[in-house]
Amino acid sequence: MLDIAIDLLWLRPKKVGGTEFYIRNLLDGFLRLEESYHFWLMVSKDNRETFLHYTEDERISLLETEVVSANIAGRILWNFFCQNRFLRKRGIRKCFIPVYCRPLFNGGVTYVNVIHDLQAAHYPEYHPFHEIAYSRLCWWLDAHFSRHLVAISDWVRDDVREKYHVKDGKITTIYNPITVDKNESVSFERIAEKYQVGQKEFYYTVAQLIPHKNLDTLIAVMEQIKNTGTDLPCRLLISGVNGESREKLERQIRERGLAREVTLTGFVENAERNALYKYCRAFLFPSVFEGFGMPPIEAMLFGAVVIATDRACIPEVTQGKANYVKDPFDVEEWISVMQNPVDRIAEMDFGQYDQMKLSRKYLDLLRKQLE
Repeated sequence: MLDIAIDLLWLRPKKVGGTEFYIRNLLDGFLRLEESYHFWLMVSKDNRETFLHYTEDERISLLETEVVSANIAGRILWNFFCQNRFLRKRGIRKCFIPVYCRPLFNGGVTYVNVIHDLQAAHYPEYHPFHEIAYSRLCWWLDAHFSRHLVAISDWVRDDVREKYHVKDGKITTIYNPITVDKNESVSFERIAEKYQVGQKEFYYTVAQLIPHKNLDTLIAVMEQIKNTGTDLPCRLLISGVNGESREKLERQIRERGLAREVTLTGFVENAERNALYKYCRAFLFPSVFEGFGMPPIEAMLFGAVVIATDRACIPEVTQGKANYVKDPFDVEEWISVMQNPVDRIAEMDFGQYDQMKLSRKYLDLLRKQLE
């Protein structure tokens, strides 16, 4: 029987964006499978409670550490130098890490890692030196010491192959599972009251507030619509956890006189996010770099027309069924596409993101590599 640890020490609840949704969707999918396995969820002192409910299934146990996930430097040092010994002392020799971080050496433990993107390699200007150095070291370790790698899109797979010379047989593409409960939604009246918007009279986006998400271009789009009187809604809601761009975005909104037109909602619960997907005029996704990009697919599941860039994996994971802006920074092109979007949601194969299908694919891969 498959008996492995799953390293969750990297997860800081509500602080790591899409990777948190990814792993929770995957764990929920494992619970729905009927196969036999046993997973040790390796948790920290400050994320333990958020995983406790998984132990209601007898196939899952918590493996508690003294690590504090919020102390990133401390967690990395423990990961590098203590994790192997911690696992070996408990008789565990196989570990699945759903992100790129891992110990410096295998130390008698076999690892399978997931690489979500090589962002720091493509956009080093958005990262401090220590983040770039750490990321590149871990990617190199993944490529040379992990038993197998999972890439979350073909675009990421090809990127890893090219930069780290990983052979075809050592890396597998598995899409992120995407689950939305279409019944989990607040009323439009609640949305209208909270944000002062009309139905289909606002645009919506979900993103971390970091530079490559290109949110400042959308702010410039709203300014252009307002100043030219273009016949489009001049209202934009941006949901996302904090990032280093938050202060810059807030300053741009103030300086451009867009306090009534652009709202940073901060983190929103799923029910509110789903309602915003459902009632927006269109979902805008201006990101210039993604390893997968779940929000456009979630928006389509709620019937929202998506307007996105054609960069990185975005055309792949949206199956070519969104409306694409070729120059992500061109305000006029954004407005042109927003004026005449095409609804091709009916052509989407949402089965490609099915939770059960992808969880079983992960389980089969882990059995093949670790059992």
